[in-house]
Amino acid sequence: MKKNSIYQLFSHIPTLETPRLTLRGMRVSDAEDMFAYAQHEPVTRFLTWTPHPNIKHTKEYLTYVGQRYRTGDFFDWAVVCKKDSRMIGTCGFTSFNFSSDSAEIGYVINPDYQGQGLATEAVQEVIRFGFENLSLHRIEAKFMQENTRSRRLMERVGMQFEGYARESMKIKGEYRTIGRCGILKREWEEAR
Repeated sequence: MKKNSIYQLFSHIPTLETPRLTLRGMRVSDAEDMFAYAQHEPVTRFLTWTPHPNIKHTKEYLTYVGQRYRTGDFFDWAVVCKKDSRMIGTCGFTSFNFSSDSAEIGYVINPDYQGQGLATEAVQEVIRFGFENLSLHRIEAKFMQENTRSRRLMERVGMQFEGYARESMKIKGEYRTIGRCGILKREWEEAR
């Protein structure tokens, strides 16, 4: 899929549905739900961003996301639990390599909702969307070496571990070893 087509599609980010989740665009009205998890250091320990210091910061971030949606260059969904209509995290594409028809995904889930398979459900839906709707050839995800839970999730959705790049990213002032998992469209189709 071409860059312009992706940007056009995400300028009106589509809503995705799974049995227990709705994936939709983030809204400023999600600020309290996002701040509930984004303020905690353990949540951001293995992420590139630091905890939100206050709800004002969260609202400003969500305002910024809204601006990026309008230009079509933001590819992350709010993950909303149907059971209680709360935004419980985010999941989506962090980047695209348009010349290679590939993308990287990322995700974060409120700890109160972890251990229920909800992150797996969201990631599976984003992978499905990437292969079926965006005609991607490959989808990958990265994780910090110590984040074994994230690696297990990636493997659970059919991604294969491809190795570590030693101290390849400087995150929060520290060089971190980054693992990579990936799945090809044909592997995803065969697993279905």
